[in-house]
This record gives sequence, structure tokens and C-alpha cells, in this order.
Amino acid sequence: MKQRILKGWNLTRWVYFALGSVMLIHAIYSLEWFGILFGGYVASMGLFAFGCASGVCANPNYESEKRV
Repeated sequence: MKQRILKGWNLTRWVYFALGSVMLIHAIYSLEWFGILFGGYVASMGLFAFGCASGVCANPNYESEKRV
């Protein structure tokens, strides 16, 4: 778990973590429970590198597979 947090930081992870943290802080300040959950989820995607923040959302292009 420690390696997953400390290694492999790229721009996408930084953006997810930063935006999630901003959403989380704002939601805590305004006591919006859904915002706390959503901001926490987005920030954790960046911190723990899962979902789109780890780069698994990009699917290969169908045309490039067809040519091979």
C-alpha cells in the first residue's frame, strides 16, 4: 500500500487529488454530505491510484486493433 501511494505520480493523479481535496474541503466547510462523499472519492482516486487516475480508463482504438 505504501508503494502505491508513494510511486507512480503523474499529472492525472495530481489533478484528481487536488480537485478532490478542494471539493472535500469546500463540502466540509458547507456541511454538504454528498459533496464530502464525492470529494473524498475523487481525492482517494488520486491518492491510491485506482480508477481513471491510474490510467485504466483509456481503451485502445478499435481501428488500430483492426489493422494489426
